[in-house]
Amino acid sequence: METGKTYLLIGGSHGIGRALAQKLIASGHRVIVLSRTAGDLPTIPQVSHYTYDVLQDTFPSEVLPPALDGLVYLPGSINLRGFASIKPEQFREELEINCIGAVRCIQAALKALKQGAGSSIVLFSTVAVGVGMPFHSSIAAAKGAVEGLTRALAAELAPTIRVNCIAPSLTDTPLAEKLLNTEEKREASAQRHPLKRVGSADELAALATFLLSEDAAWITGQILHADGGMSALKS
Repeated sequence: METGKTYLLIGGSHGIGRALAQKLIASGHRVIVLSRTAGDLPTIPQVSHYTYDVLQDTFPSEVLPPALDGLVYLPGSINLRGFASIKPEQFREELEINCIGAVRCIQAALKALKQGAGSSIVLFSTVAVGVGMPFHSSIAAAKGAVEGLTRALAAELAPTIRVNCIAPSLTDTPLAEKLLNTEEKREASAQRHPLKRVGSADELAALATFLLSEDAAWITGQILHADGGMSALKS
């Protein structure tokens, strides 16, 4: 990955986003982060952080440079409930944060992305779109929309901007804390995967870093499954 590029991370103060910011900074890039909380990002010289809530705030277009080399949309949700108990408005909330929020951010940044050299957009889905799982109906529906958006945008924005999506299984991040907060839960989650462990934020950030880089210059419109083998192998 060449140095001196500028990347926009939506939701980059914790978990995968924080790990991704670290990797990009270590490679000599500038990172702009829009997220609800700042964490320790304001103390890092190469990071510009602005408070932004994708569900409530107007996108702060004034903070964008004339050209962006990449955008990663990281906000998500893990709300596992039985289908019969989920109200339609809860489906809408999942869609808003996972897909509509991404649409708003990409539309706002599109002009700057078109001015970048070989720009890349990275979105996030879930293994539950491709593998039917109980209690995942609302998140699978929302992330299914993200996968459709990925392919449609990749077709529409080629050859100027590449668009890809990462579909992880359970990853050790603050978002998944309730599912991994005991050794029993962690072990049960690990055993569901052929590789017998859950993923790490660093591993997902490494894949996102690759997709942003020129090493992935011939990859677009793809859903990459980083899921410990869950989507392809029988454990």
